[in-house]
Amino acid sequence: MARLIFITGGVVSSLGKGLASAALGALLQARGYRVRLRKLDPYLNVDPGTMSPFQHGEVYVTDDGAETDLDLGHYERFTGVAAKQSDNVTSGRIYSEVIAKERRGGYLGRTVQVIPHVTDAIKEFAMAGTDDLDFLLVEIGGTVGDIEGLPFFEAIRQLHNDLPRGQTAFVHLTLVPYIEAAGELKTKPTQHSVKELRAIGIQPDILLCRASHPIPEDERKKIALFCNVRPECVIPAMDLSTIYEAPAEYHRQGFDTEVLRVFGINDAPMPDLSRWDDVVSKVKNPEGEVRIAVVGKYISVKDSYKSLSEALTHGGLANNVKVHMDWIDSEIFERDDAAAFLENVHGILVPGGFGERGTRGKIAAVKFARERKVPFFGICYGLHMAVIEAARDMAALDNANSTEIDKETKHPVIGLMTEWVKGNRVEKRAEDGDMGGTMRLGAYTAALTPGSHVAQVYGATEISERHRHRYEVNTEYTGLLEKHGLVVSGWSPDHRLPEIMEIPDHPWFIGVQFHPELKSRPLEPHPLFSSFIEAAVAQSRLV
Repeated sequence: MARLIFITGGVVSSLGKGLASAALGALLQARGYRVRLRKLDPYLNVDPGTMSPFQHGEVYVTDDGAETDLDLGHYERFTGVAAKQSDNVTSGRIYSEVIAKERRGGYLGRTVQVIPHVTDAIKEFAMAGTDDLDFLLVEIGGTVGDIEGLPFFEAIRQLHNDLPRGQTAFVHLTLVPYIEAAGELKTKPTQHSVKELRAIGIQPDILLCRASHPIPEDERKKIALFCNVRPECVIPAMDLSTIYEAPAEYHRQGFDTEVLRVFGINDAPMPDLSRWDDVVSKVKNPEGEVRIAVVGKYISVKDSYKSLSEALTHGGLANNVKVHMDWIDSEIFERDDAAAFLENVHGILVPGGFGERGTRGKIAAVKFARERKVPFFGICYGLHMAVIEAARDMAALDNANSTEIDKETKHPVIGLMTEWVKGNRVEKRAEDGDMGGTMRLGAYTAALTPGSHVAQVYGATEISERHRHRYEVNTEYTGLLEKHGLVVSGWSPDHRLPEIMEIPDHPWFIGVQFHPELKSRPLEPHPLFSSFIEAAVAQSRLV
């Protein structure tokens, strides 16, 4: 039976609970244990698929098509364990399932209540499919004291009692703020957070104390005394120069050692962190640098493109260079000349997105990259913008557009695909149907044209990548576009859906329908990002 580690947060949000969970998973994995990470989110959305990136950051998509919390991206990047639909659940999904069961008569006429029916559903989810694991790490979203989180805290309290002694551990991440005027750290917020947790019936075994300044030993002892933990279990979580320092730094502070000690494991092998040390060394000691312009519409919230920014960093690691990212709001190009912002960049990337706002600016960025021979990478919506730009400027199709932007366009080079094949079944979508979960989601295979640029990049002619979109390139126009230089170099296996398009006589011009950033890892950079940054390095020598 898997041992369960519950990670909770207090005081404020955004302290790095997901990163801490991922780093702990990586440390346990480096010691030879089999791990999996899960996220319990208290919000009432069934999943984050319909939530604005400004509200929630990016939506992370798994191979099996789940739209999940961005923390699952951290889990995958740090452990390499592919997340599943079963690794993220929300209050909305839990309540939906409970209500559906009640409507079917599944509770046999009993009064349906939060305790035990909702908490039982949470426990069932948390424990599903854990037989082949050594450790399951379960992160609870939000902070202790949030009213919507109470059923989840109650559920993990019950699990602690349901399981044999020594099968669970509680890790609580809090804030130890530094008050500039007083010139000292304050432990009171941590004390109150733990008090709130204990009032629910949960005694933390280990405290992770997020701080911007070193926590003196006396302060750690004070926290231990008032929070009823051993001093060794008060672990500083200091600000780091790169998130990839987290595994080694947490190990140095004894985090994984103390977690194992909670379970009575004192003879575990030491973790091999040499690959993480190599990553950190490359981050801190690059041999050069490149500048990449990311032209999007959600740039005011960097978490909107979390996986993308990490994948660009991974591309830099593969080339031993530092990647500087210029986050540019595409609407700026609707007022000002693109050249003023893009003249000195070494690569241009247009990421995914939805809706009309900012599209003219993205198209201007594509045109600049094509005409100036600057490496260009279009992802999902970025591919759509490249197709529209090519149709208008290369194929002379005036007002060519996507039906997402203009339903009445004379030349719908991008359109809504209502039916496609996934595996051995046909997926269908209604244009006026629900938005949540109705996109082409998850991993799909693609066949690459032998000898094409992308086939060379991947070193293969068949790939599998993750998708999240509703609109596709209209195949009625691909022949005309190819005559003018924008060719399809990757197709769906049934040859109905263009997956990749490129300009062969451009130094590096590739647009993809999928989201390669979701499969990039610091220890295994994605080939497209590695190749894109390599092209940017070559461009930097020309600028």
